[in-house]
Amino acid sequence: MASGRPESAKRLAIIAGSGLLPVHLARAARLHGENPFVLTLANEADQDWSDFEHQPVGVGDYAAMSNAFAREGIDRAVLSGAVQRRPEWREIRPTLRTLLQIPAIVRTLLNGGDDTVLKMVIRLIEANGVRVVGAHEIAPELLAIEGVIGKIAPNAEDLRDIAAASAAALALGALDVGQGAVAVGGRVVALEGAEGTDQMLERVADLRRQGRISQSRKGVLVKLCKPRQDTRADLPSIGLDTVHWATAAGLAGIATETGRSLVLDRERLVEAADRAGLFVSGIVPGKE
Repeated sequence: MASGRPESAKRLAIIAGSGLLPVHLARAARLHGENPFVLTLANEADQDWSDFEHQPVGVGDYAAMSNAFAREGIDRAVLSGAVQRRPEWREIRPTLRTLLQIPAIVRTLLNGGDDTVLKMVIRLIEANGVRVVGAHEIAPELLAIEGVIGKIAPNAEDLRDIAAASAAALALGALDVGQGAVAVGGRVVALEGAEGTDQMLERVADLRRQGRISQSRKGVLVKLCKPRQDTRADLPSIGLDTVHWATAAGLAGIATETGRSLVLDRERLVEAADRAGLFVSGIVPGKE
């Protein structure tokens, strides 16, 4: 190899979009003895990567990714962070192995839901002989555990809202649209779309200010894996921003799926939630 690395010294690639998840994964990989190489997605990645070997690549530049995989001895890759914009078909740079898949790629970008697109991305990466792994395989400590993780527990009304929002989130996920829903007083008031969780919660806060949502009932945010989701990509996650926006929306708490969602900055998240009077709980859908 051009880098002079021994053939046996295989390496993990972190394909980084925006947000803190890629940083958590890079640090976790390093703690576990890895030397991760970070491919930062152009116009998406927004963290400081100066402490890690990294290289910017276009979102649809599979040729550049393939070259980096070969040069750095990559045998595994993890997809992490948010990607706000799908590449235009003109931005796709295929490898020779994937050239014949261009028509299918374009159709998927135009018509597919997020999970469908991610499955296509995984296939294209694995066509290079690189195995795609899930974030939970790199940092299993980030997975949500069942039950309350702070000082505050949901009450009976909150549990009803969790059940209502869970049913809505599962129905939404079955359509490959989003992962989150908000219920207030047993009524679903918001579903997550392409805007993402934080913007959905901002919308709930606006509805509350307009009097469109009850001022006397708080409500709950629920985030669940899509029923047919490939867990190697885009697991639901919550972090400090989620707590901030849930508080701004006047919610009572946040529930996320046990073992199939990620909790970022757990200690700081719990401290912030406790200060704000929010519960944070891991749930098993159907067992609320």
